[in-house]
Amino acid sequence: MSNPFHEPRVGERSAGLVECRACPRLVAWRESQAARVPPRYRGWVRTHGFWARPVPAFGDRSAWLVIVGLAPAAQGANRTGRMFTGDRSGDFLYAALHRAGMADRPTSEHRRDGLKLQGVLITAPLRCAPPANRPTPAELTRCRPYLQADLASRRQLRVVLALGRLAQESLLRLLRDQGLATPTGIRFGHGAAWLLPGGVWLVDSYHVSQQNTFTGRLTATMFDEILQLCRRLAEEREER
Repeated sequence: MSNPFHEPRVGERSAGLVECRACPRLVAWRESQAARVPPRYRGWVRTHGFWARPVPAFGDRSAWLVIVGLAPAAQGANRTGRMFTGDRSGDFLYAALHRAGMADRPTSEHRRDGLKLQGVLITAPLRCAPPANRPTPAELTRCRPYLQADLASRRQLRVVLALGRLAQESLLRLLRDQGLATPTGIRFGHGAAWLLPGGVWLVDSYHVSQQNTFTGRLTATMFDEILQLCRRLAEEREER
């Protein structure tokens, strides 16, 4: 088994992630949100500050599972500086990771709260909050090397969990850009699993957004089963 994701070529990342200002529309939007803090968060911001920068990946450097979302929420990770932290999507995700034994607590409060993940890294194709949660193709292209670097540096990678269709498409695009074949007939489907080059599994799940969790399209039980599937696939590959 080998990691199919290669390190970005020299020069593809023109700046460090947190200092990146490559997308003017995203820079303007992410920074404008610091002046639009809803009343319920103002006390939090006075204590912790407002991040308003690209959001780094978060988790275990030795992760066997990489969870790929979409982008920071304007008053979620864009405010707190940690992936899936500060909104209901994160509440759902971290509670599930804790139930699965992959997080040492069920909540993520802020980037200095001491939360530890075990065997899991959380990342995204886009690191700045986009207006209306809709990144442009050019923005995704410019940000892609950061996702690629996160994946390539996981030497123990066994499973990649795509939260939503865009996450799956971003992962497949990375492989195709590297000249690697992707599974024939691949399409997004909740609970679907696809074997990638090198023996790494790609698993699909509905995104943990409120649009899915509040409507019952994705329940806690359903997502628990997805994490169980990821663990089972990883263990089966190890046994072989």
